[in-house]
Amino acid sequence: MNTDLIHTELDGRVLRLRLNRFDKKNALTVDMYRGLNAAFARASEDPAVRVLLVEGNETCFCAGNDLGDFLNNPADSMDAPVFQFLGHLAEFKKPLVAAINGAAVGIGTTITLHCDLVFAGDNTRFQMPFVNLGLIPEAGSSFLLPLTCGHVRAAELLMLGEGFDAATAKELGLVNRVCAAAETIPTALATAQRLAEQPPESIRLTKALMKQAHKGRVEQTILDEAAAFMERLKSAEAKEAFTAFFEKRKADFSRF
Repeated sequence: MNTDLIHTELDGRVLRLRLNRFDKKNALTVDMYRGLNAAFARASEDPAVRVLLVEGNETCFCAGNDLGDFLNNPADSMDAPVFQFLGHLAEFKKPLVAAINGAAVGIGTTITLHCDLVFAGDNTRFQMPFVNLGLIPEAGSSFLLPLTCGHVRAAELLMLGEGFDAATAKELGLVNRVCAAAETIPTALATAQRLAEQPPESIRLTKALMKQAHKGRVEQTILDEAAAFMERLKSAEAKEAFTAFFEKRKADFSRF
């Protein structure tokens, strides 16, 4: 399955999923989420696929949601493509590998919390600016991030919404290895191919066992976050944040 903006290619037993909207730093639209959902469904169901590799290119991974498209197509129910995608991330049973370079904003960062192996280029800049937009974290990150790096580090990243580099991401436990930007995708692909050569059922069971202790909690957190997210989209704070973004000015929350 290929679209103009989501490209998939079976490379041996590895399904390579490439975000392909580089002129917009791979900012995700509703149609792109639909393409992602189709790709994850194929990877889940196709016995020829043993590993899914998500990638961008040497300079960009994902700048988060396309805010203009997001406002024109608001996520107003759990059937929204964005929430379906978060479900795919949480439920995906095969190995999930990410190769990340450049911008990794919002879901571009929180996807790492659902991956089994993550490789980041030394040019990567991570950020989770949900609160800056009057919103709240997504993809189960309000549970998974404190679980990964502790409450105080997670609070710093989620409440201040500041960016951080690949070395910091490795220190926090979000990535396995930092690579030169040109080597990120080849390194991730080579590792994905090694995973694909392992006994597939042993790999799937190992992943399931590692995740089972928190599986229910992650799924419930994603639902709780989604409900709060939909409410926050209607809030005066979010309206001010989005207006300020499009007017290219600093948001003013002093009156709230």
